Amino acid sequence: MKVEIERTADGSPTLYRKDIDEHYHSVKGALAESTHIYVDLGWRKAWENRDRVRVFEVGFGTGLNAVLTAKAALDAKIHTYYYSVERYPLSKQITDTLLPCQPEEYRFLFKEINDAEWNKPVSINPFFTLIKIQENLLTMDIPGNLDVVYFDAFAPEKQPEMWDESLFHKLYDVMNPGAILTTYCAKGSIRRMLQQTGFITERLPGPPAGKREVLRAVKP
Repeated sequence: MKVEIERTADGSPTLYRKDIDEHYHSVKGALAESTHIYVDLGWRKAWENRDRVRVFEVGFGTGLNAVLTAKAALDAKIHTYYYSVERYPLSKQITDTLLPCQPEEYRFLFKEINDAEWNKPVSINPFFTLIKIQENLLTMDIPGNLDVVYFDAFAPEKQPEMWDESLFHKLYDVMNPGAILTTYCAKGSIRRMLQQTGFITERLPGPPAGKREVLRAVKP
């Protein structure tokens, strides 16, 4: 897997995969996109009525969503148990090259989270426990009692198998009532698929620069 580092519009970096012609984050702002879609619309909304949160992330990627959630959990003092699945993790060479490109305030967390051992719980700070799972999401047993799902797979036209209705059913079954799924993909076909699965969906404004709309789905 060959990737190139690119600077996005808000100064934060992303990766570009030539083989599938796809970026890991929005080129209009990686940091802004992840903060808005996953931390603000997902994680922050989920702990309004909870003192701890269980997150499941589809696609660990560069670890940016985990980094931002770890910092938010520490700042808000909300205990967060964070599962993230990635079938093909980035090499240490790539993540080490990405490190100096990160905003300075996130560099320590970025290194700690990317260097964390796979397939075991790692305490990143007193309020954030990380479990990076190297496995095939389509065949693995997904952890239960989830409060938030960050659905951050590559786009449906690039990874159609990751956007199959059967996967949304698997996620729905292990989510708690009131749990939230957030994703950058606001396509009508994906929204209808989530509704058919049983979720209540809403289109919400995207980040200030970037996608016009994103999706949030709630399990009744």
